[in-house]
Amino acid sequence: MDLPERKALRLPEYDYSAPGAYFVTVCTQNRRCILSNITVGADALGGPNLTLTETGKIVEKYILSTSRIDGLHVDKYVIMPNHIHMILRIDGVFAEENGGPPRASAPTAATIPSAIGALKRLVHREAGRVVFQRSYHEHVIRNERDYLEIWNYIDTNPAKWAEDRYYMA
Repeated sequence: MDLPERKALRLPEYDYSAPGAYFVTVCTQNRRCILSNITVGADALGGPNLTLTETGKIVEKYILSTSRIDGLHVDKYVIMPNHIHMILRIDGVFAEENGGPPRASAPTAATIPSAIGALKRLVHREAGRVVFQRSYHEHVIRNERDYLEIWNYIDTNPAKWAEDRYYMA
């Protein structure tokens, strides 16, 4: 039986260990809503209330522990009901522009595929089941404007849950 050919998700010839910022989206297996619950208009200011499930708390624990990987930083994340969005940064970008110390421009041991793979394995092991689908989507953030637009998208995503492309009632 021939299996369908998988679509290549990575940019050919791109070094995913090179300094840079990446917007990553990882969906749950079969897009099940198992990570959080969102109630829009529930907080005191009429904004969304996002509550993590037990599985979502496991995911958050391992997102936060990603900072232990030398040279890799989670700049922003949100745990939606059936997917997560993250801005991952490998040392070398935006540091000097934002008044921080210059970063080394040499590649680090961290890569986006290895970080996402480790995150998935750890979550699956602790949850005792497959939580995430096999692949993930990533976008190389090309400049500060792109970075800020994605930051805002992540920030406002819970309020727009009903219009989200991954929304499932």
